[in-house]
Amino acid sequence: MPASDTLQARVERALAQLQNPRLGKDVLSAGMVKDVAVDGAGQVTFTFTLTQADPPTLAREARKAVQAVEGVTAVRVNVTDAGAAAAGPTPRETARRPGPGAVPPPPTPVELPHLGKVLAVSSGKGGVGKSTVSANVAVALAQQGHRVGLMDADIYGPNVPRMMGVDQKPEVRGGKIQPLESHGVKIMSLGLIVERDAPAIWRGPIIMKVIQQFVRDVEWGQLDYFLVDLPPGTGDAQLSLAQTLHIRGAIIVTTPQEVAVGDSLRGAKMFERVGVPVIGVVENMSYFVCPQCGERTEIFLTGGGKRLAAELGVPLLGEVPLQAHMADLADTGRPIVAAEPDSPAAQALSDVARHVAEQLAALAH
Repeated sequence: MPASDTLQARVERALAQLQNPRLGKDVLSAGMVKDVAVDGAGQVTFTFTLTQADPPTLAREARKAVQAVEGVTAVRVNVTDAGAAAAGPTPRETARRPGPGAVPPPPTPVELPHLGKVLAVSSGKGGVGKSTVSANVAVALAQQGHRVGLMDADIYGPNVPRMMGVDQKPEVRGGKIQPLESHGVKIMSLGLIVERDAPAIWRGPIIMKVIQQFVRDVEWGQLDYFLVDLPPGTGDAQLSLAQTLHIRGAIIVTTPQEVAVGDSLRGAKMFERVGVPVIGVVENMSYFVCPQCGERTEIFLTGGGKRLAAELGVPLLGEVPLQAHMADLADTGRPIVAAEPDSPAAQALSDVARHVAEQLAALAH
């Protein structure tokens, strides 16, 4: 390899291979990539500028292109919009003023005091019990005397209605959608609006519109906590929520296995990048409790949640065990904290709810 072929040069060549279909030129020559920096350890950082007319996946494709370059150990991308000031303030700091004829920038996240403290519930991958944690933490907070709203933003698998035992279409009164209520929690979900067998094929702008409508056009009333159950991964729904609402904090749900922990780490880093503090980790399916003898059995390799929390520098909010009949109860709309409040899983989830309230209160000071 020639001495002049530096890692920075190889990174820039990789970016020059990525085309912006809207402009018909590569992202480097189009000026979408700025401030490319490579340190001695192979860590690459750069700023990527998008407009609303650009495919929302371009930034992810740029990251993948750089990650594939030999010698690159880590990639950090700061995504900004074309209407932002040249200094690139964060979404929480900026008051964007696009010039005449400019493409409007993404919405600035706003504070909606009537929603109370907004908590995002996320996971790096599907199947880890994120919606189970969302539903039970919401019910536990309501049991503890709080006014709680639960928005099911998992557009690809809106399971909250089934878990909470609601299925009727919400009414519209005075131009406002009326949320359903169950177990003391106000609920809104795409699963209450679309047919159960309707395929979920959603593009970025539609996801943004659905999330904005659920936030602004639903009669939530005055809440203390507003929980948002997000789809797994780090896609358009997460970004849309961060651009729409001032999220007070996020919790990451994982299982003990390293595959789940690795995916969850990427999800947590995404929240950090958009200015949302991760307040803790919940490890689901931590162990199995025998219903007859109460003996604890470790089914998976242990400690994944603790390792993830330590790597992120946040608390482990709870370890929730596998429990017989828990899934059956969820399928019939009976969250475990309501159906079997004295069971190990219910106790663990109630503790998670208390820790969440403590962490969010600490952030307010």
